[in-house]
Amino acid sequence: MRLFSRVAHSALAGVLMVAAPLAIADLGKDVQADYDRHLKSLFTHFHQNPELSHLEFKTAKRLAKELRDAGFDVTEGVGKTGVVAIMKNGPGPLVMMRADMDGLPVEEKSGLPYASKATQKDWDGNLVNVMHACGHDVHITSLVGTARQMAKRKNEWSGTLMLIGQPAEERVGGAKGMMEDGIWKRFGQPDYAMAFHVSSEIEAGKLVAVEGSPYSGVDSIDIVIPGIGAHGASPHRGKDPVVIGAQIVLALQTIVSREIAPKEPAVITVGSFHAGTKHNIISDQAKLQITVRNDSWETREYLIKAIERVAINTARAAGMPEDKLPVVTISDEPTPPTVNDIPMTQRLKAVWREKLGDEAFDKHYRRLGMGAEDFPFFTTDPYIPSVYFAVGGTPKADFEREKAGGEPVPSHHSPLFKITPEPAVTKGVEATVIALMELLQKP
Repeated sequence: MRLFSRVAHSALAGVLMVAAPLAIADLGKDVQADYDRHLKSLFTHFHQNPELSHLEFKTAKRLAKELRDAGFDVTEGVGKTGVVAIMKNGPGPLVMMRADMDGLPVEEKSGLPYASKATQKDWDGNLVNVMHACGHDVHITSLVGTARQMAKRKNEWSGTLMLIGQPAEERVGGAKGMMEDGIWKRFGQPDYAMAFHVSSEIEAGKLVAVEGSPYSGVDSIDIVIPGIGAHGASPHRGKDPVVIGAQIVLALQTIVSREIAPKEPAVITVGSFHAGTKHNIISDQAKLQITVRNDSWETREYLIKAIERVAINTARAAGMPEDKLPVVTISDEPTPPTVNDIPMTQRLKAVWREKLGDEAFDKHYRRLGMGAEDFPFFTTDPYIPSVYFAVGGTPKADFEREKAGGEPVPSHHSPLFKITPEPAVTKGVEATVIALMELLQKP
């Protein structure tokens, strides 16, 4: 039985933070030595052997072995291919650190000497190239490094550490699958949760921790637009769903530009528009596929209602009868926005600044996109205070070259994507260990 309840631990958090100074002497040197001795080759192995979402059997097996060798009690097959590693080390909170481990169906063209040449049969039985085009190889390598450091420092912390190797982040289903498999009931519900993502948009080895939302929520929406078919030479005899659909596409853009507050993040992107079969036939149906992004549930609710309002009333304005109005369907379960717990974020940023110096942070980073993550399936219901931070993976010289008009820095999911592993992995381990030591202080 754990000594403190969640409520009691929360009440004592300030006392614990003062009473137990961090003992992380020589952490940087230890992490670097472990990288040179073990993590460097492990990263290369993971990079050269990526696997697709829900098919990470070999990756999970190797990750489980590494965590087991570090002294953790490891369970495999959670949510199909997920890995849960537990180390109990006396009274205190339960803290979770997650790393996603799946690759993408992309042929690597990075030119790296250790580039992936892996192929794998996908979910439909097609043989495809596979690449770690989003940096998950950095995440799982750092998770192993974290495990080894925390095991080495057991006399410096107290509580229970849970390390998670999560499948299928790229298909936004792995965290949900592990929750459906009863992860909290089986292993305990964390008092705190963490994760990090390596970023090609941040200088290598630098940290970013947003006090708010580092990743957006996302919905996939389908709109079926009925029309009245006719000959292309006689458009007056029908109702053209292509024209109605085009008007809907344009009108949807005014929701964000004219109905959402200028500084409130929101995106409506029509990714697919299908209609018709031949040059001179006015179809009787058009279909739109839309991705909707937001950083709050309130904005999400407004966007969805506004999309439905625009679609239906545009058709009405075109003269469509009430029994032939567009049908708006939210096709997938929504992915919640990733929202960092602000007090926890401030607490960790303070200890990172104390131990690593103010120069450890990338002060020039600006979040410009609205990518999504499935990490909040772990932390939203029930609510768990969490911090999702970022570690840079691109050398400063590469940004300077791009700024001078040279070769651009490849984005995530690109076949050209590459990360400089040493500063990314070592800083990921170092930052994670410092955060865990802060949250798992000895009473």
